[in-house]
Amino acid sequence: MSTATLNRATVERIVREIVLRKVATSGEAAFGAPSNLVVSISARHVHLTDEHVETLFGRGAVLTPMKALYQDGFYAAKETVMVVGPRRRMLPEVRILGPTRPASQVELAFTDGISLGIDLPVRASGKISGTPGCVIVGPKGVVELKEGVIRAERHVHMNYDHAKHYGVKNGDRMSLRVHSACSVVLEDLLVRADEANKLEVHLDTDEGNACDLDHATKIELVRQ
Repeated sequence: MSTATLNRATVERIVREIVLRKVATSGEAAFGAPSNLVVSISARHVHLTDEHVETLFGRGAVLTPMKALYQDGFYAAKETVMVVGPRRRMLPEVRILGPTRPASQVELAFTDGISLGIDLPVRASGKISGTPGCVIVGPKGVVELKEGVIRAERHVHMNYDHAKHYGVKNGDRMSLRVHSACSVVLEDLLVRADEANKLEVHLDTDEGNACDLDHATKIELVRQ
C-alpha cells in the first residue's frame, strides 16, 4: 500500500472522528461541566481564501461541503491539497475546512511539523503574523504561503451562558482534566466565547493521543 493511500486513510478517519468524540462529564468538577461538553480532535487541515481556492482548483471553483462540523456553519470539504515543506517534504492529502477565510492558514500537529521540517509556533487560529510558510499544491495550481503554518493552541468554544456558568470570559484560560489510562491535565485552554458557540474543546492529534482520549472515563473542564 502506498504512503499516499495510508495518509489519505488516516486523514479520512480523523476527519470522520473530528466531532464524534463526546465524553459526558459527571458533574463533579468545581464548576460542574454541562452534560453537552464535547471534546474533539482537530486533525491537520487547511483554511483557504476564495482566491486560493480558485488558484488550486480552477477558475470559478468553490469548496464542496462533505461533512458538517460541530460548530454551526463550519464543514469539512471534499477537497484536499498537498502541503509541502522545506526540502520537499510533504503531506499528500490534507483536508480543507470551510467556509473560506480572509487569509489562508495551515494547522498541523507537532509531529506533522517534524515530518515537514517546519518548527511550528503555537498560535491562536488567525494569528499568523511572523509564522512559517509552505507550498500548497492542488490539481490546478500551486500557492506559496509566506506565512500561515501553525500549531493551533488548544482552546474551548462556548457561548456567553457557558462562560457565565464557568465564571470566565472570552480570552481567559481554563484547564481540561482527562481521566484515562494516561490521565493528564491540559492547562491554558484559550476561551473563545461568543453568542452562538457550542460548548466544545479542540485538541490536536498529538494531545488527543497523549491523553488516550478515545478511552477517557471522565472529562472535567475547570477555571484556572
